[in-house]
Amino acid sequence: MDEWVVLVLAMIAVIAVVVSVILLRGRRVGADEDPSETPDVIEYMTMMIGVVYAIVLGLAIAGVWEARNSAQGTVQAEAQALHEVYERVQAFAPKTRDQVRADVDAYVRHVVRVEWPGMLEDGQLTDKGTELLGRVRADVTAYEPRDDRESQSYQPLLDQVGAADAARNARSLSAGDTMPGVVWFGLIGGALVAVGLIYTLQIRRSPRELLLAGLYSALIAFLLFLIWDFNSPYGHDVADATDAFTDLFTV
Repeated sequence: MDEWVVLVLAMIAVIAVVVSVILLRGRRVGADEDPSETPDVIEYMTMMIGVVYAIVLGLAIAGVWEARNSAQGTVQAEAQALHEVYERVQAFAPKTRDQVRADVDAYVRHVVRVEWPGMLEDGQLTDKGTELLGRVRADVTAYEPRDDRESQSYQPLLDQVGAADAARNARSLSAGDTMPGVVWFGLIGGALVAVGLIYTLQIRRSPRELLLAGLYSALIAFLLFLIWDFNSPYGHDVADATDAFTDLFTV
């Protein structure tokens, strides 16, 4: 099921639950109940809890957003370094050039088709990917330049292979979820408290109050979904973050 369909269904469910509880609660209170009798301390605590929770949500969104941008930069750096190797090896002998390009293509295909789905599932990179990138490094390292032109291209090629390896290591370190479980416990618990405090304010069944309660609950559901979506730095599907590879290579 598409993520946005899940979001819409979740928001509708939250609104339905909150409004239903308000309506059921409204049937149980007496007609003579005065909403203005809500103690000032309850209104103050409700406001403070809402403000604190809003700050926590903002920090969580900023954290996962920064991690997502950093991850995308890492993927772009890895793909661009491999592309530079693929293009600059043109200066080498045809046999070495073709071998390096074949090994680069094999590595990219493995990353996109095999390694990426596993990385999204368990946050681990494959040993096969490390081996394939090692072949690229071995191809370049073992080559002996035949003239000054090849000598000038040799060191930059080594640097690009090293840059690809460094980007791969960075991808390995950031492959897991950004938010630990204890943070999710606080976010979900805070959401329940923030929504639950609506009922302490003696909300009636007027359309205006029901609309505001529903929108407030839907907003919290949307923000939690946003954090969940960005919590995986490399997305939830292979196509979410592999554009850097597929745009530069034929996979």
